[in-house]
Amino acid sequence: MKKRYYLGAALCLALAGNVQAQSMSENFDGWTNGSYMGVNSTEWSTWSGTTGGAEDCQVTTAQANSGANSIYFMSTVSTGGPQDVIVPFGGEHNTGDFNWNSDFYVEANQGAYFNFQANNTVGEVWSFNCQMHNNGTITFDDGSTIWVTDTYPSDTWFNIEIDVDLNTNTWEVILDGVSLGDYTAVVGQIASIDIFPVNSSNGGNNNSSFYVDNFNYTHTAFTLPAENAAVSYIADLGGVATADIYPTVTVRNLGTSAITSFDLECDYDGNQITENITGVNIASMGEMEVTFANALVLASGTNDITATVSNVNGNGADGNAADDSKVVSITTVTPAPGKVVVGEEATGTWCQWCPRGAVFMDMMADVYPDHWAGIAVHNGDPMAWEPYDTPMSAAVSASYPSALVDRGAIIDPSEMEADFNARVVLPPIAFVSNGAEYDAGSGMLRVSVTCDFQATVTGTHRLAMVLTEDNLSGTSSSWAQVNAYAGGGAGVMGGYESLPSPVPASQMVYDHVARVILPSFGGFTGAFPSTDLGDEHTVIFELQVDPSWDFDEMHVVGMLIDPSGDIDNAGYTTLNEALTNGLTSSTIVVTEVEELSVSAPFEMYPNPTQNGSVISLTDLENDEVVVNILDMNGKVIATRNYGQLSGAYQLPINTTDYAAGIYSVQLKVGDNQNVQKLIVE
Repeated sequence: MKKRYYLGAALCLALAGNVQAQSMSENFDGWTNGSYMGVNSTEWSTWSGTTGGAEDCQVTTAQANSGANSIYFMSTVSTGGPQDVIVPFGGEHNTGDFNWNSDFYVEANQGAYFNFQANNTVGEVWSFNCQMHNNGTITFDDGSTIWVTDTYPSDTWFNIEIDVDLNTNTWEVILDGVSLGDYTAVVGQIASIDIFPVNSSNGGNNNSSFYVDNFNYTHTAFTLPAENAAVSYIADLGGVATADIYPTVTVRNLGTSAITSFDLECDYDGNQITENITGVNIASMGEMEVTFANALVLASGTNDITATVSNVNGNGADGNAADDSKVVSITTVTPAPGKVVVGEEATGTWCQWCPRGAVFMDMMADVYPDHWAGIAVHNGDPMAWEPYDTPMSAAVSASYPSALVDRGAIIDPSEMEADFNARVVLPPIAFVSNGAEYDAGSGMLRVSVTCDFQATVTGTHRLAMVLTEDNLSGTSSSWAQVNAYAGGGAGVMGGYESLPSPVPASQMVYDHVARVILPSFGGFTGAFPSTDLGDEHTVIFELQVDPSWDFDEMHVVGMLIDPSGDIDNAGYTTLNEALTNGLTSSTIVVTEVEELSVSAPFEMYPNPTQNGSVISLTDLENDEVVVNILDMNGKVIATRNYGQLSGAYQLPINTTDYAAGIYSVQLKVGDNQNVQKLIVE
């Protein structure tokens, strides 16, 4: 039977002097079945520090990869826990070499999770996450970037290993002895592991059940030489090919003497740029970010960029050549000319996992500003707009958060980049551009969406126009964001792990918020006659501006929708850019009256229904009344114009031939119009 141990051993590393190694190994075979590890060992604890209770883990004989024992974790709630086990790594380590590995057994259709904490005090800073999903996928990330997504075997034992060169902040992820690659963490420090049963992200089913055996770690310390500079971080440089990048590189002083000067070089795709840094004073263990003044041009595909520090304090070679350089891979995409990809996110302030959507929507906008049009479609909160919310909710099967990229498959927002990469390389059938004009006196905004066709079109293509707004905030409690990441038990998520739940309205700002979609989710079907290569067609969308809208924070998304319902291409501009472009004339005008204005709601009953419903109207005064029924894709499936009506009426809706689902009922009364959900059971 293997024994636990915790020891320090004197070793010798070239150029580094004497170092100390801290190690621990635990196979749980020395403990009694059912006993708590926090009680068994002072090296095991919990998030709160309370051991021997609901937060702690117990030794079990139900599974073992070696010997007879392992430890078991289980949860069936979306927030995970209550088990939340901490194993300290003997201090806060940000230099030297660190290796951790352990065996896992995740039961079928279950999930598992752990993270590395950066500080001795848990809950302050996360450095690394691993989520094992019930569908057999495993994701490694640092809370800002997903490093890799792979598969793992369920209902059998497998090994996960994390090997880290903390001097250069280089993390290698190894699954069952196979390296999944090297990565750089935003936080290059390690203090403990947090093992926490949760399985809610990426379509998780909230069920987590797994065993852990053969838990091991070793940290080999690093002794600082006199003069030593290390490259520890190269900022994320992904994006689209041909774009200019200005690398930002972090240099650390891993010597005992202050650094006053150094040279820094970046080598990429056969090109080199150099910064000669002088007149600085980086104290021992301090660091400095250097942003290069000259640009590199992103090449197609995957290529390495190497950052190298040299000539520290004008003395040439420093005390440890092993940490002078860092290499990271840059993967780019080459967009098809004129291509813009649309990402629609189903979200709401009431949705505890929706902060994930906000983080990844912002990331996509930052990395792909010229080829990504992000739209946050809100549900059940003050930013919700029903004519967009209802069909969007149906399109994602009322699963929050979810996303559609170009109206493709329902995905988690964290997966948007992969779908973007697949779509942005596809040549569009038309280039889409936006123009606009605004009459301040009447408050009427007119937006033109123009399609310049690059191919002959067959089938019925449609156009839709969306306005989004950034920097929205409110004061009521309905603007507060419920936050499952509060406290960090669910891992790192763009800073939300350091915020409470709910995040108070005073601390929340919402971007990419959908304000209006015209004429519907499915688009305008009369946009194009027969269209050949080189033809150009324009549709003008008219609407009355809400006086609360801030034009300086708004974007226009003109969407070309193909016969299958996918978005073929889009035009994406700020509203001010569209106004500068001016309005392109057209005989095809979609007015706000043809869309869904926000007038008083109407009475409709029964709802839900099986065989039919009735719209109840009163106080009509020679008003034209029109009723349209739309399916979940925004397609009009029934329409009736009742002409001019006065007095009170009961207008029937026959649903006997409708499939069960959610429909939209558009009611036009004179110049006013509204929409309500109709549920057919």
